[in-house]
Amino acid sequence: MENKLFADFEYQRPNTNIIENQLNKLIDNFVICNNFNQLLQIINEINSIRNDFLTEYNLCYIRHTINTKDTFYEEENNFFDNYSPIFSGFITRYYKALINHPSRPELEQHFGSQLFSIAELSIKTFDPIIIEDLQEENQLSSEYTKLKATADLEVDGKKYNLSSIIPLNVDKDRSIRKKSNEIKWQFYEQNEEKIDELFDKLVKVRHKIAVKLGYENFVQLGYDRMLRSDYDAKMVEIYRDQIVKFIVPLNTKLYSVQQERTNLDTLYYYDEDFHFEDGNPTPKGDPDYILNAAQKMYGDLSPETKEFFAFMQESNLMDLVAKDGKATGGYCTYINNYKAPFIFSNFNGTSGDVDVLTHEAGHAFQVYRSRNHSIPEYTWPTYEACEIHSMSMEFFTWPWMNLFFGDETQKYYCSHLSNALLFLPYGAAVDEFQHEIYQNPQMSPNERKMIWKSIEKKYLPHRNNENNEYLNKGGFWQKQNHIFNSPFYYIDYTLAQFCALTYWNWSRTDQKEAWESYVSLCDLGGKYSFTELIKKAGLNSPFDKDSFESILEPIYTWLKENKMMH
Repeated sequence: MENKLFADFEYQRPNTNIIENQLNKLIDNFVICNNFNQLLQIINEINSIRNDFLTEYNLCYIRHTINTKDTFYEEENNFFDNYSPIFSGFITRYYKALINHPSRPELEQHFGSQLFSIAELSIKTFDPIIIEDLQEENQLSSEYTKLKATADLEVDGKKYNLSSIIPLNVDKDRSIRKKSNEIKWQFYEQNEEKIDELFDKLVKVRHKIAVKLGYENFVQLGYDRMLRSDYDAKMVEIYRDQIVKFIVPLNTKLYSVQQERTNLDTLYYYDEDFHFEDGNPTPKGDPDYILNAAQKMYGDLSPETKEFFAFMQESNLMDLVAKDGKATGGYCTYINNYKAPFIFSNFNGTSGDVDVLTHEAGHAFQVYRSRNHSIPEYTWPTYEACEIHSMSMEFFTWPWMNLFFGDETQKYYCSHLSNALLFLPYGAAVDEFQHEIYQNPQMSPNERKMIWKSIEKKYLPHRNNENNEYLNKGGFWQKQNHIFNSPFYYIDYTLAQFCALTYWNWSRTDQKEAWESYVSLCDLGGKYSFTELIKKAGLNSPFDKDSFESILEPIYTWLKENKMMH
């Protein structure tokens, strides 16, 4: 089974009648059972059904996103959009039985308390009365993904989609950068009404769900859905303030030096991702070249990564190149019954190809390491902890970047490290925007754009949208998948970036110790909450007051030495 090719992984739509009969029977037996070993047996059987369901769901999701024009998987995706909320209802019933069982103390000792935290939060976020609303939410989210996949952009007679146009967006020739960025944003502007309508419906339905579940608005429900058991919106707000205090002024300097370095009179929005006058670093070969380099890199990095990457390659568990009809972005998911991670990306010939590969490989390596946890709750941790594995892997692979970039390796280091800092305020801006939106669900589309504008000024004061009307009125956020598909999932990247920058510094002083900490963090999977996981890994918490000061000094020194900063 282990060596099966992904193409041979069989998909079959789950039989909902069989699933429901089996789960009802098992949960009923669980409630009345008082024998500990039998309880464990019932939990195993429930988890086996869940793994079957998740396997089919993920196979469908992968194949649908690889080709959104495939009508078979589109139909199957619609099935899951509709059925997943119903399935969640059964899992909630199981969770209620679990937390209320007389044997809970013994079960908690056996599985650890994180399972029970997850169960309690999941119960809060579901009630059968919201099933139709959840179905609507899923459908709207799928509509947004599909809309973006339809982008048909033409530059100088050549056709592009939102992924394949990216090299033009960072071209050495400023006129090409400007033109291609304008064409990209025209797509959003032409679909502005549609996107506004989709988002308005999403905000309204999420608010409706929250109210039905007894919440004041969607904010706390968003946190509970993300299974955040050890921090709240207040702590996140203090953390965002730290970014405004320490990172925004630093980034203003970074952008100013970038403007000098690229010899530009003004840094406009289409210049932001252009780091060097002679062009950004690019991989020295095609996708196969990148994969061969990655094989060598993961072979050298550690025995653990060598074994993991060989498994990914031998089973064809990667779909990496941008193509027509493919969904945008990159992700890693996990196909439970095959114990197989899967990496999805859109290579387009920029340094982002290497970033997305090392990033998603970080996720895949973690889930590969924790795939033998006995319960599906522990296969992955919560999202902000997940992103530590991916963002740190981007830095742990630095010693091998010459394999990809050759004589441009130094340029890659400079842009990669500065991008890590430049990203933080944007991540915080997306988060603050979502808090504002869901606290005020009645806002009109124009009011939302005005909110974005004011938040953009606070976190991205350098940004100059020139005469781009759509961006000037606050449309930039409409490109961000997470805002539509995974509400409140974005600050997670910044929390993880903080931890990844700690690993960057640690690996430069003691690579062996830093890597051991990282592997043990991956092995833990989702057995603990976010703050417990980072404590076990020996990392500082991003929520500690003035935590940024501790990590910024070595970064600052490095950027100065490498002329990225005065």
